[in-house]
Amino acid sequence: MGKVIPAHDRLLSEIARREWQFRRRHFVRELGAYVPLRPELPRVCAEVQREKLAFWQGILEELDALDEAQLSEVAREDRFVLRQQVETFVAQQHFREYERPFNAFTTFWGDVAAVIREERFDSEDKYRTALAMMADVPRYFEEMMEVMKDGLARGFSQPARIVPQCLKSLESFVRQSPAETDYYKPFKALPPQMPAATREALREAALDTIREAVLPAHEALLAFMRSTYLPAATDVIAACDLPGGRAYYESRLREFTTLETTPEAVFEAGLAEVELCQSKMTEAMRETGFSGDIAAFVKHLETAPEFYARTPEELLMRASWIARRIEGKLHLFFGVLPRGRYAIEPVPDDIAPNFPAGTGAPGLFLLNTYDLPSRPLYLLPDLTLHEAVPGHCFQTALAAENPDRPDFRAKTYSIAYGNAWALYCEKTLGIEMGVYETPYELFGMWSSLALRAVRMVVDVGIHAKGWSYERALDYLIDNTGLHPRAMEAELRRYISWPGQALGYYLCMMAIERARARAENALKSDFDIRAFHDRIMGLGPVPMSLVEDSIDAMIAEKLSAQRQPAATR
Repeated sequence: MGKVIPAHDRLLSEIARREWQFRRRHFVRELGAYVPLRPELPRVCAEVQREKLAFWQGILEELDALDEAQLSEVAREDRFVLRQQVETFVAQQHFREYERPFNAFTTFWGDVAAVIREERFDSEDKYRTALAMMADVPRYFEEMMEVMKDGLARGFSQPARIVPQCLKSLESFVRQSPAETDYYKPFKALPPQMPAATREALREAALDTIREAVLPAHEALLAFMRSTYLPAATDVIAACDLPGGRAYYESRLREFTTLETTPEAVFEAGLAEVELCQSKMTEAMRETGFSGDIAAFVKHLETAPEFYARTPEELLMRASWIARRIEGKLHLFFGVLPRGRYAIEPVPDDIAPNFPAGTGAPGLFLLNTYDLPSRPLYLLPDLTLHEAVPGHCFQTALAAENPDRPDFRAKTYSIAYGNAWALYCEKTLGIEMGVYETPYELFGMWSSLALRAVRMVVDVGIHAKGWSYERALDYLIDNTGLHPRAMEAELRRYISWPGQALGYYLCMMAIERARARAENALKSDFDIRAFHDRIMGLGPVPMSLVEDSIDAMIAEKLSAQRQPAATR
């Protein structure tokens, strides 16, 4: 006989099912999560945006109407997670975030190409779905240009000084031939079991669609960005000076941290953590035997050829070796390991100049091999821990393979949870696993952590405290020990994506607090594998739920300890 599901749990499941179907229709891509290909791209016109707001407001009303006392414990947790996600969607619609559909890290035009690049093509139907979606690109781009015009009209745009760098990927794309684009990449590797005539027809259709629809759409978009968007773009770099003001920035802070905090509290926490990281950087530097200051040490590292890969292939192979070393130790730190595997590939050339050092997502660790002199090898262990294993690739695979979680917890991604975990992997697991083998690599780790701490200061400084571009850049360079060109790319990201950079260090501290409580309470009974499995089993959730779950685990274990042996 099947398990009896309480009536209110069934109601919640039905609400979640409808919301998830609606959400998937309106998302092209989600960073850190797999979004299946659809034959058409979403509608994004102003009328549809109003419909989205009304829908998600209605979902909130339905969730609030549920009697929490009638829900099971698991359903109460699901309701809490779903409500937080939908509140975020409502805030995005309320502040009309869709009128700024690109930033210095991710763009709507790049997302369309990425969703094809990241798809697992295993059937003819998927290739034909890709062709249909590609044919819809001109309509989608035209609607995007219209909503961007609406943003320009009310002073809600990306800052003019950010736009030219964001356009580099567009400029690179339109110089490519159809066969060189990411859109064509899957058609180069059609399954050999597919009939030869079918393979040839699909390739010809792809080249025709890219030539007749995709490339002209990108050319039209680039012309619009140069002639219309850039001349009218705002000079404002602070989110608090955009329409919506402080309330807009606070909504971004809440979205990306899932915490109830203030810009001022984040700023003060950042200052304290920057000081800690600086002291750790100095300790690591002294271990190398260097007697100067950090600035001189960084200059030394920049000019020492042994710290840099000579070819992209060397960088990729070094990352692969580090990942394999880590994978050999996972069983000591986790009871549950993912079945899914991941590839390590270079960032595509057209987006590499404005792309971070790497990104991890389900099945793929993208490593940036552009501008090798700005990518020191001593940063590679830290990057691999964060992006690949046991960071993003590992965590997202576990979430997707968890049969006990609904889609909105298994097939989505949270910047707060995902990056809190990835930073914990860098700072704590990287040391405990013995991944950092030299003081140079430890210096690299603390430099990277310093960057995340500095983000808390700089993001709030820019968006809520009136910092200039130059002041923010100087603070980044002076306090991280990282390459100035890399810091300029970071700063463009913070300016164009308010609040996003705050979901790293601040949220990692929540995991650290939870672990400290568990170790202090359980002492010799603390099980590192159980602790990690508990966090991974939650999937992407608000950070308050991570701490609550670890507290519940502690209570469960202490209760079991108090039971007489005969009753266990």
